[in-house]
Amino acid sequence: MENLKPSLNKLLLEKAKKKKKEPPVLISTVSFILKKVAHPTRLSVIYLLEKQGQMSVNTMVEILECEQSLLSHHLSELREIGLLKAERKGQQIFYSVTDTNLSSILHAFEDYSLPVSNP
Repeated sequence: MENLKPSLNKLLLEKAKKKKKEPPVLISTVSFILKKVAHPTRLSVIYLLEKQGQMSVNTMVEILECEQSLLSHHLSELREIGLLKAERKGQQIFYSVTDTNLSSILHAFEDYSLPVSNP
């Protein structure tokens, strides 16, 4: 974890202290969550919902320009681990982010830049 930016490292340690988890449990939890969200579409969904609040599947399909079946799969994965909640309104399903802590972690990476390699 020493390669992570100080703000992300601090955020993860603070969260561990709040939940009183031992570091190996925290690392396993963080690793599991990051594996689940480590897809551009899933990250886009989280970022979009964090900015917009609640949004229908149809609206997300239009904005993200992806197939509804594919988006539904990603939404299901995120809902399965408790990062999203779904609410049916008539014939549409609206999603929202349940935990803004993940959004905080995403924002910690906003200023992070990878070193550019010159061939």
